[in-house]
Amino acid sequence: MNILPTIDAQDKHLLNFGKAVLSALPYDPSDDQMLLIAGFGHFLLYGGERSAFLLNGYAGTGKTSMTGAMVKVLSEAGTKTVLLAPTGRAAKIFADYSGHSAFTLHRKIYRQRSYGPDGTFNLAENKHRDTIFIVDEASMIANHSADGAVFGSGHLLDDLIEYVYQGQNCRLMLIGDEAQLPPVGQSLSPALNVSVVEGYGLQVYKVGLTSIARQAQESGIVHNATMLRQIMGAEKLVIPKLDVSSFPDLEALSGEFVIERIEDCYNGDGLSETAIITRSNKRAVLYNAAIRNQILYREEELSSGDILLVAKNNYFWSEEYDDVDFIANGDVVRVVRIWGEAERRYGLRFINATVEFPFRQNLEMDVKVVLDCLFSDSPALSAEQSQQLFNGVMSSLSGDKPTRLRALKKDPYYNALQVKYAYAMTCHKSQGGQWKNVFIDMGGIAPESMETLDFLRWLYTAITRATRKVYLVNYLPATEN
Repeated sequence: MNILPTIDAQDKHLLNFGKAVLSALPYDPSDDQMLLIAGFGHFLLYGGERSAFLLNGYAGTGKTSMTGAMVKVLSEAGTKTVLLAPTGRAAKIFADYSGHSAFTLHRKIYRQRSYGPDGTFNLAENKHRDTIFIVDEASMIANHSADGAVFGSGHLLDDLIEYVYQGQNCRLMLIGDEAQLPPVGQSLSPALNVSVVEGYGLQVYKVGLTSIARQAQESGIVHNATMLRQIMGAEKLVIPKLDVSSFPDLEALSGEFVIERIEDCYNGDGLSETAIITRSNKRAVLYNAAIRNQILYREEELSSGDILLVAKNNYFWSEEYDDVDFIANGDVVRVVRIWGEAERRYGLRFINATVEFPFRQNLEMDVKVVLDCLFSDSPALSAEQSQQLFNGVMSSLSGDKPTRLRALKKDPYYNALQVKYAYAMTCHKSQGGQWKNVFIDMGGIAPESMETLDFLRWLYTAITRATRKVYLVNYLPATEN
């Protein structure tokens, strides 16, 4: 059930917690935020061992600053916390604003049992005691594991909850935004749904932050995100009329000027602080090609300095690294150097490279990259390409079938890293990330599709990836105020 307590003036423990959080905030909290302090304090001090806390915070409501303040208070009070997020990028952002180290979910709760492309991961033993596990970007948590391997039960939310509550007096806090895109293939975010979490036998505390914080009221990003959220909650969905003229942090941009403006952002803030978000992998490929040719002047398919997005889980290249179980789908890497020339085998092209993981203490790793994935319209190698690679490698090996299958798992070509350029990406790939500048590709979107919940969530998620400015590319004038 939902428990939204207010602070009892006679409860000294709750009052002391509330005062500590207030002192950690650089502003006076809203009524919503006071309710969060009271609700989380009650959960922290009096929630049972089978209790969980859900925080749904919409854009501009102060979710980030409130979470950071509460984590700080917990740390100063000696309460043990473990901070988690679904992706490396999201974990890095969580660590930055909380001032506390954070880990990816998969790295924390799973341990690899077998290696190779069909690696199997068992649920790890939770050896923590008296610990609060705090998971950010929980709207991204699907109740199934990532592709390419078997993680625990195969259901991520099931495994997360089992892992946390097997520990002695350990509990879970899930933080997210229900208005964002849910996990692929799902109509809602299960980790933020009270009924779903209660189904695990947990007493659920839930608080929602809906009021826009005073410090965010002048933001065009927040203003338009709030408008989109309100449309989502209305009886009848309508085409959103974005206000792009009243705020300096939103700009409508025609396609003829987009390359010039992207180049300005690169020159001002660097490649890592600018993202282009599209509706499809096909359009992302077009943007990536234009950026590399017209801005970065890179003629080779892969060059030192290129920023890449891992397109499929990989368990082969990390085997020599004790602190890296696998390279995850969605990880961002930067090419440090290219080794030798590209080679063609099994109908595909490969090249050797050293890549750096900026969200893992700048870890460097030598890998083999399959080049055909870079400009593919599919999220990774197509089913036909994957089958072609499998058949080609298998035919080159000797021995009976079991022997060849074992050798396949150690073959560097079969295990080549599948990557896409990371300058432009789909909205699902952008989730968990933040950039100073975000370009949202509005071209080719039919007006009738703009009246759907899917589109509204897509646009809300895309707009809220920006921390400073949003550029709406080819935004239809008919939808303006």
